[in-house]
Amino acid sequence: MHQKEITKLGLHLPTDPRWVNLASYSLEEILSDHAYCEQKAASACISLIQLYPDKVELIEQVSPVVTEEWGHFRMVIAELKKRNLTFLFQRKDEYVAKLIQFQKKGMSRMERLLELLLTCALIEARSCERFRLLSLHLEEEKLKEFYHHFMVSEAGHYRMFLDLAELYFGKEKTRIRWQEYLDFEASMLKTFEPRGDRMH
Repeated sequence: MHQKEITKLGLHLPTDPRWVNLASYSLEEILSDHAYCEQKAASACISLIQLYPDKVELIEQVSPVVTEEWGHFRMVIAELKKRNLTFLFQRKDEYVAKLIQFQKKGMSRMERLLELLLTCALIEARSCERFRLLSLHLEEEKLKEFYHHFMVSEAGHYRMFLDLAELYFGKEKTRIRWQEYLDFEASMLKTFEPRGDRMH
């Protein structure tokens, strides 16, 4: 991904270029992991609704995303079936686990919301970047189109979570904490070896 496009997403480090090549050789694994990512995204949105039912703007914006993410899960499952590939068992997502570890602990209910929104925004931004790589560099045209659809969707979700954070916490507080997340994520990715069986 070009630096200009990385900047649009806010990411400080582009994905290792070897990742997309490895993913193209592990289609069954990358599609299975992608399906679980969509399932977990829907669950994260449901959790936000359950934890913050008093936040009207959050409910209005996040509720449709639950339906959209579950629809994406079904799309990926259908793609596996169409290709006669097996939906594999879920594996631990070290990327998400480390982001959760980075969240501040022992905070008030409202301050906890900022951590959750920024974590969701970062996961969506990185997913968007990787979907774009797949949409550009996979050999099969239909699969390129498949991932272009997901790229556009994730970009909207990333912005939605950041906008909600700014709504509830202001632009300055959100910006400061967001930069801390971006710095952490970049340093974290430097310790990861590229794996074609994982979306993150």
